[in-house]
Amino acid sequence: MKQSLLMEKYPVFDMTLPKGETSCASVDDIIAKLHAKIDAHPKVAYIATFDHYAHTKSIDGTVADGIKDAKNIVFCFGVALPNPHVLAVRPRAIGVADMGDSFHLTFLEPPMEVATKEMESWCKALADKA
Repeated sequence: MKQSLLMEKYPVFDMTLPKGETSCASVDDIIAKLHAKIDAHPKVAYIATFDHYAHTKSIDGTVADGIKDAKNIVFCFGVALPNPHVLAVRPRAIGVADMGDSFHLTFLEPPMEVATKEMESWCKALADKA
């Protein structure tokens, strides 16, 4: 995974996953594997899957060349609610885009290191073919 600043202020993690390095054939396959990881974690709650590609197309929005499909899986690690400000950085989401020959996964860095490590491991585990 690569960490960078999106638009010079949002810390994001990105991973390009060549299709030859995963058993997943579609965005839905990846979302299903991530959903299983979320469901298996005792402190994470699945919220929804958002079809960003279909939504953007339905409102005549712009989709970058090369993106064939794009969805977000939304969930929450919410192990504590120490103040109302933390609501601004919850829930979490991992975005998955089909770029033709690869998948692109991305997420905003959580304020909790344990969540960051878990989300990184979920994404890296998708590279299950050598």
